[in-house]
Amino acid sequence: MCSVAFEIFGFQIYWYGILAAAGFLFAFGTASRRAPKAGLKGEDVFNLAPWIIIGTVIGARSLYVITFWDTEFANQPFTHIFNVRSGLVYYGGLMGASLATMLYTRKAKLPLWRLADVIAPSIPLGHAFGRVGCFMTGCCYGRPTELPWAVHFPKAHWTNGIGVHPVQLYESALNLLFYAFLAWFFRRRKFDGQVFAIYLLGYAILRAFTESFRGDYTQHYLGGLLTPGQTVGIIVFALGAALWFWRSRMRNGAKPAAA
Repeated sequence: MCSVAFEIFGFQIYWYGILAAAGFLFAFGTASRRAPKAGLKGEDVFNLAPWIIIGTVIGARSLYVITFWDTEFANQPFTHIFNVRSGLVYYGGLMGASLATMLYTRKAKLPLWRLADVIAPSIPLGHAFGRVGCFMTGCCYGRPTELPWAVHFPKAHWTNGIGVHPVQLYESALNLLFYAFLAWFFRRRKFDGQVFAIYLLGYAILRAFTESFRGDYTQHYLGGLLTPGQTVGIIVFALGAALWFWRSRMRNGAKPAAA
């Protein structure tokens, strides 16, 4: 674990920020190249980028603060809320980015679900970088294991130096595979919104799997059966299924622009 990448003029530059920025860059870059295949312009994606970045950060931090208010924020200065070096919840970021995209497409008069399909494959690509950032920071760590590939964070870490699953790297690798699948499927989609629906369905399953290796949660739900991520994942899966059903039956979503 090495959260600080380097210092410049006395300021510490963190790996989490560098990798998050790289994730956004690769995500928007690949999505902009995909846009013409859906009858959109690459600049539509880049114009959307600031909206998504702001929505992601606000949503991710807000859900984290809400989830851990009692344990981390209730007795801290108000300014502690705005320390986003870590402490971001991915599902909150997804919600914030989705809302920002809806607002942008309404303002720019762009087809929401077609643009969502263009962006969808690049979401797990950007997320893969973010999870490596989590690994470098030491957050979102795994539960104890004696497997040969167990990682040992420093003694001062919450894990006290014992071997744990490198769950952040598990999810990063699975996100890269998911990106490749969605990029392949994009050319074979049958209706606008289909790729984004598959993303919601697939990521909910992917996340439920990797959550089983997480060791950082202080609270669980349904009698300790589900982690917070798995609980939200049930809702996300249901939304993905509903979106697929709805868009597949919408006449104006039946024929996407030629890929």
